[in-house]
Amino acid sequence: MQDSASREDMDLATVDNLLSTTRAVRKRLDLTRPVPDAVILECLGLAIQAPTGSNAQLWKWIVVTDPGIRAELARLYRSIGENATSSSLPDVSQSPQQDRVMESVRYLNEHIHEVPALVIPCIEDKGGAAGWPPSIYPAVWSFMLALRSRGLGSCITTSHLHRREEADALLNIPAGFVQACLIPVAYYTGTGFRPARRRPVEEVTYWDRWGHSAHVETNPGE
Repeated sequence: MQDSASREDMDLATVDNLLSTTRAVRKRLDLTRPVPDAVILECLGLAIQAPTGSNAQLWKWIVVTDPGIRAELARLYRSIGENATSSSLPDVSQSPQQDRVMESVRYLNEHIHEVPALVIPCIEDKGGAAGWPPSIYPAVWSFMLALRSRGLGSCITTSHLHRREEADALLNIPAGFVQACLIPVAYYTGTGFRPARRRPVEEVTYWDRWGHSAHVETNPGE
């Protein structure tokens, strides 16, 4: 149990703001401003502090800044086409918010080759009940949070994995390692971000079994 002294040492307002305003950034990626290698390495250094299955740390990270390789990855990314991309998305009701999301997806599809850095997390696949790839996602999220805290935007994309074998060959990824996703990285334009509109947590949380809700005190112990 965390003691009161250590809790007070953490600026919860800053942490909560970071967690609630780290968005999937596509249209607001600054395609003209270079991202220093040192900044990416600093963020990756924080990312690999994330928990990982059995503490195995089976990850490798490929940072692609070469224009030619970015262009080839973009070709693979676009190759499945917009219709396939749309069909792979969850079936959600159309709304102005969803329209904006799809517009941003199309924008990234058109401009991904211009993004200064494309980061591809890879992990050695050792099998297991769920496989090892999920083990890298805590580090992926930590990477995105570290970027956000330094004024950079990112998002998780997977479209190029429909052509994963070609991407493996392009990036010289050895057998036994799998790509988890692709993360476009750039400074973002404009001001900060707001928390997203989400369904109330009580509507999406069950206790003990599916469909069983429970009333929970907002501030237990106070």
